[in-house]
Order: sequence, then structure tokens, then C-alpha cells
Amino acid sequence: MQGGSTGIGYGLKYQARCIADVKADMDHTSFIAGTLSLKEENEVHLIRLSNGGTELVCEGLFSHPNEIWDLASCESYGAAIWQIPELYGQLNSPQLERIAALDAHSSKIKCVLWWPTGRHDKLISIDEQNLFLWSLDSSKKTAQVQSQESAGVLHYLTGGAWDPHDVNSVTLTSESAIQLWDLRTMKMNNSIEQMHARNVDYDAKKSNILVTAEDESGIRIWDLRMLKAPITELPGHAHWTWAVKSNPEYDGLILSAGTDSSVSLWQAPTQSSEDISPESLLESPTKHVDPLLNSYNDYEDSVYGLAWSSREPLIFASLSYDGRVVLDVLSPCYQLYVLRYQNEVQAFTLWI
Repeated sequence: MQGGSTGIGYGLKYQARCIADVKADMDHTSFIAGTLSLKEENEVHLIRLSNGGTELVCEGLFSHPNEIWDLASCESYGAAIWQIPELYGQLNSPQLERIAALDAHSSKIKCVLWWPTGRHDKLISIDEQNLFLWSLDSSKKTAQVQSQESAGVLHYLTGGAWDPHDVNSVTLTSESAIQLWDLRTMKMNNSIEQMHARNVDYDAKKSNILVTAEDESGIRIWDLRMLKAPITELPGHAHWTWAVKSNPEYDGLILSAGTDSSVSLWQAPTQSSEDISPESLLESPTKHVDPLLNSYNDYEDSVYGLAWSSREPLIFASLSYDGRVVLDVLSPCYQLYVLRYQNEVQAFTLWI
């Protein structure tokens, strides 16, 4: 299926790669996006959906000294923790307030992850070879290394995801493998070898489910209890599949973005053979459903950034390299399909 140009657009001044949902803003559907200019002073845009739901409004525009390669409701490069100040309707935005620096790294930071549930005093930073767990004290404006471990010189780390169901588990991506780490021991306890995943995300509603975006294999869904083979494979994009994001509310509802200048919406089965028997799978009401719900093509450049709204989980924002932000609301027909699918899967699982 091909989607029309129904999204709400917003333009950044410079090229960009990252966008994130603002989870702390419970009153608005908000996102932050950061730019990636080599020569000009970079910017952080605080973007909100208008009350009428018809346009994206810049509520804050903040300068940033370096290129912004990753956002996690704060921006990181080098890296530092920043706080967006209260705006109080000001037209000219005040400066970002620097809370602390993550200054223990000796190489470029690839990714920063916040504690996945509730707390705001723990975070992880990942550079090319090392994993750091930090303790943050916002009142004292300090961040201290709680533990640190190297992945080894043979592994070039590229990113990761923190398990929302088990705060002691984190998945790291490298150029040749996916590594599963235990934060209590700071040791790798399992891995998926010989694969180049550009992005990973956990299913927010179902434990032990990991989604990967890969160069050659598109999108694969894994049950972490048995890693010999994925439980579901999706075709991905015509070129590299760069990013995947699982919906915060609906199981198996996945976004993907690629260098083919498109975003895809998937409704993928996430049941493994440990959840249902082969005999009962034959009668599953979702067995023959096409997982691709829609393809969005409102872009003229590669799409690197994706973010679901945690406040309104049927709304998402995407960001292409040319600085174009597009906000999309799932159309009523897709919303109805998703709700029907979720009810069927739940009823089927209870029945078996």
C-alpha cells in the first residue's frame, strides 16, 4: 500500500538525523529534534502539535555547540545532559540549562539511553568500545560513573536499547553482532553473531521480544529466550533499513525508516513457539494477514529518525536527513484494524 501526503510538515534549518518524543510533557504531543551541521551552530527544536491538531508549532529553539547525533529526551554529544527551561510563552527561547557532562569517554559517544521506567537518575552511554552506567544527581548537577565495561577491541559498538521489562538488561549493537548484557555483572550473557543491525528496539508490551533493523535482512523479530532463528521476518525497505520503533501501547505495531526515503507501518505477530503450539498456530486468525499496513512517502531524502508519541500512541513523527519533520496520525481505518488485531490476538492467546 502507498500512503498519500497526509502528514503535517515542519522544517529544520539544517540537516538532521535524530528526533525523540518528550515523555515529560503530559499536556501536549511534543517532540525534540536536533540538527547536524558541521559549520553552523546547531539547534534543538521543541515541537508541539497545535491544539487543533492541524500544524506543528516550534515552542522552543535552542542553540547547541556540537553536532547532534542522538536524542533521548535530552541531547548528547561528547556528551552532556541538558534541561529545557520553562518557556512561559516567550517568543525568544532561553538557553538550554546544562545539568552534567558525561566526560568519562575517550571516543565518540554513539548512543545515550535513559532508565526505561519512571526513574530519571540512571542512564547509559555507549561509545565505540565501552558501556557506561551513570548515576545522575540533578540537584547537584553531577553525573558519576556507577560501572563501566569494555566490549573489546574487536567489537565496534553502534548503539543499543534498554529493556523496559528488565532494567538489568540492555542490548548493544555492533558492526558484526547483537550483544545482550547484564548490568548487574556488566558482562555479556548472550549474542546474535554475524549480523549488522543498524537499530534495535524492545517490544514495550511483551517481554523477551526484540526488533532489529538490518542491512541485508530487513526487519527481524526475536524471542530472547531462543536466539537460533527469528520468530518473524519482514521485508524492510528497498535500500538500508535504518531505524525501527515499537509502539509504546500496542503489541507488534512497528515503524521502520530507511534510506529509500520512506517510512513503513507494520502490524507483526510477536508470538513464539513457546507462547503457542504449532497445532494451535494453524488456526490463528492473524496467520495470513499482510503485516505491512502502510508506506509513507512524504520525503525527498533518507529517513533516519522515528518517534512514537507516548501521550497519543497512534501519532508518530519522522525526520529525514534534509531536516524535514513529518507528523502522522494513523487514519481511522488503520486505527480500527490495529484495535481489531490486538483484540483477536488477545482472545486467541487466552483461548489456547
